[in-house]
Amino acid sequence: MSLIKPHLIHFPKLGEPSIGYISVLEQQQEHLPFEAKRVFWTYYTPESIVRGRHAHHATAQVLVAAAGRIIVTTEMPDGSVDLFRLEDPHVGLYVPPHAWHTMQYSHSAVQLVFASEPYAEADYIRSYDDFRRIWGARSS
Repeated sequence: MSLIKPHLIHFPKLGEPSIGYISVLEQQQEHLPFEAKRVFWTYYTPESIVRGRHAHHATAQVLVAAAGRIIVTTEMPDGSVDLFRLEDPHVGLYVPPHAWHTMQYSHSAVQLVFASEPYAEADYIRSYDDFRRIWGARSS
């Protein structure tokens, strides 16, 4: 089974240092690999807290560090692990539904998330053992 791996997406960066920058998402299909059905953001997360610690059955996401720094670790069903450092607001990280992921934030970090599906608790795989059992069997 071939699965799409987490990867960086570069959004337009318009402007210059003397006036600042703007990144725009107008035609979602040009930059997001899905239609965003939910958008949310996290902020004021203490640096000692690791968030995420889950995978999804169906939801894909693009994570953006709108401010500060976010360290994202992803693990694919085949056991491959990648570490991403998000700190440029015009770069997002695509996280496919089957990727176990964790995030650790600088205190000033604001994370913007585009999600392919509305929130549904049943979509979450919150146990690492369940993740390995569910997705590991599919990757064999």
